[in-house]
Amino acid sequence: MHTAFFVLLSASLARYLARHAEGPHTPGIVALSVLLAVLYVLGLAPGTRPGPRRLTWLGLVVAAWALLVVLAPSFVWCAVPLFYTGLRTLPPRTAIPLVALLTALAVAAQLSLAGWPDPNVLLAPPAVAAVATTVFVVMQRQSARRDALIDDLVRTRRDLAATERREGTLAERERLAREIHDTLAQGLSSQRMLLQAADRLWDTAPGTARDHVRTAAAIAERSLAEARRFVHDLTPADLAEGGGLLQALRAVAERETTPTLTVRVHAEGTPPDPLPAPVESALLRIAQGALANVLEHAAATTATLTLTCLDDQIVLDVTDDGRGFDPRTPTAPEAAVGESRGHGLPAIRARLRQLGGTLTVESAPGEGTALSAAIPLEPR
Repeated sequence: MHTAFFVLLSASLARYLARHAEGPHTPGIVALSVLLAVLYVLGLAPGTRPGPRRLTWLGLVVAAWALLVVLAPSFVWCAVPLFYTGLRTLPPRTAIPLVALLTALAVAAQLSLAGWPDPNVLLAPPAVAAVATTVFVVMQRQSARRDALIDDLVRTRRDLAATERREGTLAERERLAREIHDTLAQGLSSQRMLLQAADRLWDTAPGTARDHVRTAAAIAERSLAEARRFVHDLTPADLAEGGGLLQALRAVAERETTPTLTVRVHAEGTPPDPLPAPVESALLRIAQGALANVLEHAAATTATLTLTCLDDQIVLDVTDDGRGFDPRTPTAPEAAVGESRGHGLPAIRARLRQLGGTLTVESAPGEGTALSAAIPLEPR
């Protein structure tokens, strides 16, 4: 429609110059045509939204065109693009009277050219204006209904996903409650009974009391194994709140920030929604383990968690300005911390290996440490 406006404006000006090149109004007509084109171009600038400025612009465009039509009726052909400009800019209650005014001006201009009340001139412009207005209004309403339907669908899907997450959380809680009752709670109850019995028999039957203590220790060992299995399978608490990986990392950073260490979080790109739960859990645990190393070994003042989301992988970088270390030496933090505590580099590598990821560590004495954990994702 914008192209049609400029084509019709150029054609009208060319027609006028071909017939009235030597006329007294020619310079004014040319100047008004250029002004109208410039005004129309200004309305095409990005960021031009409905508002007082937009209404002022439309008024200037219509006024310039109306003056052109009064001086040179051949410019009446630009009316149709202006119909759509008015309909796009104004609400229907205001746009339809504007279309009627433009149509009346077009009919008057055509009658002045014809020199007599031509029925075609009287009926054709109003018919074209009515059809154009009807088509635009109907399409606008259909578009509004479609947008509302899409919003409803998106909202419904979001609500459904939230409901499914809540149901899944409740089901998992019930499952864990049954598991804990059948394993840990029963084990603790048995230990309590055995230790109470051992206490009663300690003086009269020390052998039997020791047997009770040994049995309680065996039960405690099995219960500890069950507890470790629960801890391994459970989602981290920061992720269970439903805020996503980035929010969980911010919570960890806030928790690990101390008067001597400032932990920051930076994100590049948007994580896929939803991000696989094992990936979220692994990256959060890696961040916790890396920060534990920083707190215990690095003597750093600042640490940064950077989450970078690419099309085929997600990368977590943990950097600090601490004392650093030589990764090739056996005294590196991964050996000092140990895998049993869950914060060592071997534990981080093990998590990444399960998900097909890789770990890169760059450090040198006195130059801080940079740890980069990359996990591949399915192509989006």
